[in-house]
Amino acid sequence: MDQATQAHAFPRIKSVVMVLLSVAWLVLSAVTVAAERDLSAPTGEVLLNVEGQIARRNTDEGAALDRAMLASLPRATLETETVVTDGVRRFTGFYMRDLLELLGAEGKKVVASALNDYEIEIPWKDFQRFDVIVATHMDDTRLEPWNKGPLWIVYPRDDHAELQDLRYDYRWVWQLDHLEIR
Repeated sequence: MDQATQAHAFPRIKSVVMVLLSVAWLVLSAVTVAAERDLSAPTGEVLLNVEGQIARRNTDEGAALDRAMLASLPRATLETETVVTDGVRRFTGFYMRDLLELLGAEGKKVVASALNDYEIEIPWKDFQRFDVIVATHMDDTRLEPWNKGPLWIVYPRDDHAELQDLRYDYRWVWQLDHLEIR
């Protein structure tokens, strides 16, 4: 190949290489975004199912989360009185807002359901205004279905006078097993 032919071939080769690199970058970006969006499959018993407006999923319906997956969220502790227990109790778990962030949830309300079919709609703003936790332990004892577990939505009742209103008491969902983001 003479120099003139090489001079014409080089820009074409360079263009082809650039196109191939661009395609490879797009494919890798798509794989990375998909990996960031997907959750790993649960390996233990599923404690919480979340569906609705969430970006990160591991099932066709939404997200199935086991104890280990929930334990990977940053820990939160709250001491407060409740209307169903005596005295101040110490609750440990994770902030609801951290769970919603993990799932890429977006909505205006969360419908929380319990093992006993109790269901209530909770305004999204509650999780931004208050340090609402999903408790896994009360007084250092793991919550189980017979003691309001395995998950219990708990509000910082003693920290805000407005939370000592009956409408907030209804939002304390014990035996929580399902969330729908709307």
